[in-house]
Amino acid sequence: MKGLPLPLREGVGGGGDTTPSPAPNPLPQGDGAIHELRALLTDCVTLWGVEASAAACADGVDITARDGTYFLQRAPSDMRPIRWLLHTPERQAANRPPRAAPSIVALLTALRNVLGAESGNRLRIGASAP
Repeated sequence: MKGLPLPLREGVGGGGDTTPSPAPNPLPQGDGAIHELRALLTDCVTLWGVEASAAACADGVDITARDGTYFLQRAPSDMRPIRWLLHTPERQAANRPPRAAPSIVALLTALRNVLGAESGNRLRIGASAP
């Protein structure tokens, strides 16, 4: 058995194909992506304790809250590394472009902030007081 490559992980040999796999996409592309984004946003506003609703539309997702309607959409591919655009009533009133976000996490953080949701408890690691 000497000279055979060891498996890198279960079910995958160590000496075969070295073609890198594509980077994972946080949300699927295609027809179902908008509906999955709407479902994620519905869960988030519930978790954040914000009264808002999310509705899928042709170009993205509308979030309706007490202080207005927000619109989320994927950024065009020529704007990379920007992946998401957040349109807010304040930016539209001031004639400013939408807020750009490089990731879904950045988008959710920006949305949580504009909706006025509390950030929650933060984990602190350190020595305890005697």
